Amino acid sequence: MAKCINLEVFKKTTKNYELRFKENGSAKNITGWTIYFTVKEKITDTDANAKINHDVTDHLDATSGKTLISLTQNDTNRIGNYYYDITYKDNEGNIGVLYYGRITFKEKTTQRA
Repeated sequence: MAKCINLEVFKKTTKNYELRFKENGSAKNITGWTIYFTVKEKITDTDANAKINHDVTDHLDATSGKTLISLTQNDTNRIGNYYYDITYKDNEGNIGVLYYGRITFKEKTTQRA
């Protein structure tokens, strides 16, 4: 079941989101899965016009259900409110939404870093 979580990220910073997949309390093997992280200005924008589009296929530890979504300074070089979701496609072709909501990119106080 998809969960709505709003995120906040500071402009021009790096940000990592580690996800852990479990089934019945045990680690879920995600070998062969693709995790998609997509950020759009308008929810109706095409994926090709997304502001951030990351497809994660190289997981931290696939057999233990661990993966990492990494945002670079280039990804976060923006200000404002956007829509995001994190979806998956498993090795059997099943597709699901894990998280969705608004992502807000904020100006940081320190400009020299």
